[in-house]
Amino acid sequence: MAYITFDTDKCKGCGVCADNCPQSLISMDEERMNALGYRPAVFVDPEGLCKGCKICAEMCPDICIEVYK
Repeated sequence: MAYITFDTDKCKGCGVCADNCPQSLISMDEERMNALGYRPAVFVDPEGLCKGCKICAEMCPDICIEVYK
């Protein structure tokens, strides 16, 4: 099962990763803010649907996503 992690301290909450995830497994955290004052992205995959395609990591302008397979 693939999964992704975020460097939440670097995330600007731009949503590019969420907009480009083909499985719609990324959303913006509505409950907390990071040290920069942004709502960081979070990985939500309770059913294990992530294929590890790395589109999210390739699209991230701040290089704060790691993909694991």
